[in-house]
Amino acid sequence: MKYLFILVLIFIYSTSFSQNSSSVSGKITFENKAIQSASIELIRTSFKTQTDSLDNYKLENIPAGNYKIQIASRGLKTITKNISLKENETLLLDFQLQENENELNEVVVSGTLKAVKRLESAVPVEVYSPVFFKKNPTPSIYEALQNVNGVRPQLNCGVCNTGDIHINGLEGPYTSVMIDGMPIVSSLSTVYGLSGIPNSLVERIEIVKGPASSLYGSEAVGGLINIITKNPNNAPLFSADVFTTSWLETNADLGVKFNIKKTTSLLGMNYYNYGQTIDNDNDGFTDVTAQNRISVFNKWNFNRTQNRLFTVAVRGMYEDRWGGDVHWEKKYRGGDEIYGESIYTKRGELLGSYQLPTTEKLMLSFSGTMHFQDSRYGTTSYIANQKIGFVQLTWDKKLGKNDLLTGIASRYTYYDDNTTSTATLNENNPEKTWLPGIFVQDEITFSEKHKVLLGIRYDYNSIHGNIFTPRFAYKLKINENNILRLNAGTGFRVVNLFTEDHAALTGSREVVIAENLDPEKSVNANLNYIKKVYFSNGTFLGIETTAFYTRFSNKIVSDYSNPEKIIYTNIDGYALSQGISCNTDINFTNGLKFILGATYMDVSNVENGIKTRPYLTENFTGTWAVSYKINPINIAIDYTGNVYSPMKLPLLSETDPRSPNSPWYSLQNIQFTYSGWKNFELYAGIKNLLNFTPKQKNPFLISRTEDPFDKNVQYDTNGKVLITPNNPYGLTFDTTYVYGPNQGIRGFFGLRYNLF
Repeated sequence: MKYLFILVLIFIYSTSFSQNSSSVSGKITFENKAIQSASIELIRTSFKTQTDSLDNYKLENIPAGNYKIQIASRGLKTITKNISLKENETLLLDFQLQENENELNEVVVSGTLKAVKRLESAVPVEVYSPVFFKKNPTPSIYEALQNVNGVRPQLNCGVCNTGDIHINGLEGPYTSVMIDGMPIVSSLSTVYGLSGIPNSLVERIEIVKGPASSLYGSEAVGGLINIITKNPNNAPLFSADVFTTSWLETNADLGVKFNIKKTTSLLGMNYYNYGQTIDNDNDGFTDVTAQNRISVFNKWNFNRTQNRLFTVAVRGMYEDRWGGDVHWEKKYRGGDEIYGESIYTKRGELLGSYQLPTTEKLMLSFSGTMHFQDSRYGTTSYIANQKIGFVQLTWDKKLGKNDLLTGIASRYTYYDDNTTSTATLNENNPEKTWLPGIFVQDEITFSEKHKVLLGIRYDYNSIHGNIFTPRFAYKLKINENNILRLNAGTGFRVVNLFTEDHAALTGSREVVIAENLDPEKSVNANLNYIKKVYFSNGTFLGIETTAFYTRFSNKIVSDYSNPEKIIYTNIDGYALSQGISCNTDINFTNGLKFILGATYMDVSNVENGIKTRPYLTENFTGTWAVSYKINPINIAIDYTGNVYSPMKLPLLSETDPRSPNSPWYSLQNIQFTYSGWKNFELYAGIKNLLNFTPKQKNPFLISRTEDPFDKNVQYDTNGKVLITPNNPYGLTFDTTYVYGPNQGIRGFFGLRYNLF
């Protein structure tokens, strides 16, 4: 009996062992490159793992049976495959992942301040990965956004080429630009803050169209751009991306990862240099500003118990740019002998997040910026200094069907310059603003199909007083392939003209602030619909359509009707931005892919019942990216572009010979990428294939470049410019007539390297 019992135990043990001795292993790669930390799991089981540094994975001790294995990696298509395991079987399975631009299942955080799959978010969030931006390489995120539907980089100065980002026709100050959810890019640095962020360190860019003030406070009145940087744990050991153009523009992005004890650090650098003096339009002024910029970024992740988050990042940036008369040199800076616009910018940033060591999920986030700008616009001096401190504590709690997020935040802004905006009775009086706030958000899941989000925020501005911003969202999941969202909310924004409107500083117009300017407010609603179609042959079609409506009160408008002045007032009425946009993704099984976008919008100011169209707002914009991979020879072809309808442009007088509206215009690019070498990519192409420049069909862009200091301009007794033989159109020097980049066709060539 004793021996029989032992034999039974041995039999049971051996049977159990044989039933659990099967395994699955292999490699996970993307374009023949290793993918670190890709996740592998057997769905609805506890068998999970990740790839190691050599892109290998292994799942062991699996009972025999039928399973569904899933492989996922951020920014790439998720693969799901049915497998069958026999007893004691060792199954070898390699997977080659594919790129997945604008993936609907991408994890996003900008809509609700929580990590959630994009399809599950009640707030529509558009996601763009580095794969999307590599289709048209650019030296800055500012330029990279030109191929995003409904988003347009707008040049504001024809000499120094500074600009901002328009979303759905709204000017740049209506969009809050953040890094890792922190309000890093302030009003002063909106002009320059999007330059110098190393593109190689960007994980993805999330865009929310419509007010997000209930979560993010001031400036998120019209939209939000959140730049998410890479997690150091998932970044390559070393990365480099260097390219140059036929105009001798040179851009270099470098990144390196290293470990020190229980921390992982990611160090990145961006360097951009363009020192040519080119005047193809023959007006005596540079077509493109010369720039010399360097930016260093360092992000640290600290390993803590229970995987609690602690991350800190710093960035420093210096830029020297100038544009103007082709004979200008630094010795003429600020003088009236030869005209030039010269801008020195120094910038420092600190941001981080720390999860408190408590049983509740409490997250402390913080950021700080220092921005110093020393500018000369001809003889006009603009020297400004802005410091911003921000701290926020959030509590994330699930209670049954309620997913609560509450938080308190405070922002302190210090702003000083050498203009009248910070002067009182001829004494310097820097602007110091406190903006504490508290917010509550509740996402209620009634069922798998129905989800509601409610939110409200209260802020107290030390200048303007109490501000409330409520928010509502409803998501209807009709089925897995049809999703409907309704969002509504309000936004607010406090304004500093001199930091936001470049026209207030350049040219010869006098700035007139006709009244005490109240903070701008907006009410927004949008309806979003997502449709996914999977064809039997493997082709995928994704369509996302959004109808939007935003109404502004207290909008600050600029009046250019007097050629000698820019007059700023709160609008006596309201302003509208309304329209419809559509994004379409088409992926064919043969490697051909389309990303198509179109937006039709009606942007207008309504005063005394009269509807007018603001300057520099188009009615229609379209974007596209067509890609095809020829796998046998490892060549990828990307054809990208955009098209814009006419915009109203600021003229100086009725006799101004320039066109009052821009033409239809399109910027198109083509790129060829070779990826046949391990860890390397070689790419080359042509930008602006149609050789478009804004001077076409115009006698000039910048008025009176021959007399930029208006020394030969004559006026009548009422201050109106007189028409004289040497001023036949009665104009003054002005740089505000600009709507697109003044840079024609050019070639580019580059090399990328990633070591995992």
